[in-house]
Amino acid sequence: MNRVVVTGLGTVNPLGNDIKTTWESLIAGKSAVNLVTRFDVTQFRAQCGAEVKNFQPELYLDKNEIRRTDLFIRYAIYSAAQAIEDSGIDFKTMDSFDAGVIFGVGQGGVETFEHEVASYVNGGYIPRFNPFFIPKLLVNLAAGMISIKYGLQGINYCPSSACATSNTAFMDAFNYIRLGKAKVIVTGGAEAPITPASYGAFAAMKAMSTRNDDPATASRPFDKDRDGFVMGEGAGALIFEEYEHALARGAKIYAEVVGAAMTGDAHHLTSPHPDGISAAQCMRLALKEAGLKPEEVDYLNLHATATPLGDIAELKAVEAVFGRDAHVHLSATKSMSGHLLGAAAALEAIASILSIQEDTIPPTINVKELDPALPKGLNIVLDQALHKPVKVAMSNAFGFGGHNSTVIFKQL
Repeated sequence: MNRVVVTGLGTVNPLGNDIKTTWESLIAGKSAVNLVTRFDVTQFRAQCGAEVKNFQPELYLDKNEIRRTDLFIRYAIYSAAQAIEDSGIDFKTMDSFDAGVIFGVGQGGVETFEHEVASYVNGGYIPRFNPFFIPKLLVNLAAGMISIKYGLQGINYCPSSACATSNTAFMDAFNYIRLGKAKVIVTGGAEAPITPASYGAFAAMKAMSTRNDDPATASRPFDKDRDGFVMGEGAGALIFEEYEHALARGAKIYAEVVGAAMTGDAHHLTSPHPDGISAAQCMRLALKEAGLKPEEVDYLNLHATATPLGDIAELKAVEAVFGRDAHVHLSATKSMSGHLLGAAAALEAIASILSIQEDTIPPTINVKELDPALPKGLNIVLDQALHKPVKVAMSNAFGFGGHNSTVIFKQL
């Protein structure tokens, strides 16, 4: 099978609107969480959020692209444009059918949906809808718009598996290139869920933190007083490329993609299996595909959303795979970025890849006291970044419905 490498990165997220700023924020242990400003949240129990700041879509999108798209599509195009620019690839020199887009989205155009329905109801039920309502709404239009913008006529679609979405996209892109069905795939995930209905619905589920008096510390994975996740937004894009193709054009290579796997909990609509059985199997399968032993993994970026059940289940799975007092170092970057839902794993893959490039592991912040119910003896990086050689990095992402996903990157 063909080898697959990462040759470009791009992002817009609460920590920064480019790779450099994002990485600096992660290494500094900077929280991107504050009180939500986009709409009035005083009516909700939860009021914290990790919003993208100072977003300037016009840097990469023209006026028509901005006018005809929902925010999640703008985030996707923006991050993809950065990644393509970073990769140095010139698609005009390729057969356009050799390049594709697999870009995941969880919720789609929620903001557009809310606006259009409100206008319909408040307008006295006069059927006057924006002609771009459906294109703005559909989850697949992020991939579609990237494809149209760059003339990429190969594989093109949108996987959706809740908070595992971006890893699903990576797994698919990895496999298609390995099988020789594409030479380059723009892949990643995007989400723009901070809207009254979406935010209010998660708040109604009591899934989000209500630490409204101290937002910066609201996202606190593993802490004994954690009380839920903090909603974030944004996008991350990676250029997956066939290794020989990348070599031939003298591309900069960040890392090799060596393993990816998915499993299902088959347990509960929203809660993980309490023992993390399927999550553990997912990691084992990814390691097997990569031809790696657990002790060869240097860094594991955890899903770790700061929910009472989820953090414990994931660390039980980690203990089952790696054992106690294991070599692998763990961290939860959602403590800084918040939870980008369908785009979360894209940002975390970027963090994992940069840990290999920079030999630095981002910290987990906001942990005042570890939950005594967590497995003991695991190497969780707390408070400050850890500088150490990183040759192999693993990234987990789990989603409602029991979707477990793992992707592994390796120093070339």
